[in-house]
Amino acid sequence: RSVLEGIVEERARLAGIKSKADRVFDTSDLTVHELRRAFMELSRGGTKTRLMVTLLSFGYKHGVPLESDLLFDVRFLPNPHFVPRLRPQTGRDPGVQRYVDKSTSAKAFLEKSTDLLRFLIPQYADEGKSYLTIGVGCTGGRHRSVVIVERLRRRLTGLDGVRLRVKHRDVL
Repeated sequence: RSVLEGIVEERARLAGIKSKADRVFDTSDLTVHELRRAFMELSRGGTKTRLMVTLLSFGYKHGVPLESDLLFDVRFLPNPHFVPRLRPQTGRDPGVQRYVDKSTSAKAFLEKSTDLLRFLIPQYADEGKSYLTIGVGCTGGRHRSVVIVERLRRRLTGLDGVRLRVKHRDVL
């Protein structure tokens, strides 16, 4: 049989099911992305899901997180590890935060990365992505990357249609 004959037969066999359907999709002219979007809207009752964005700090010496969609390397920032009183602390501690925050490079990086992420995140959401992981790495994953992730959290909170989650992989 030809493909066309197979399609005609399949339509005849499915006619009973089709007559009971609440919604019928003609996929002939839909792209894969349009079809996915249509099914996602159908499964959510027409409401748009919120994109789950994970801001993940990590240390390069422990390996790059495989789940990362985007990576930022902040090893160019001054390293609190080399300040004896800050070494045992983490990026959650005020002394480490002040040390990183006073760097003009940290301020510039936060401005530029925030602008980039405020542009990119809605683009990923519009494309139908459900999860986005943004990795921020420094050498050990305990100081600089933690501070930057915490600063990005503050700057990105409130983005429409986005839920933010923070993980510090290498802070025990």
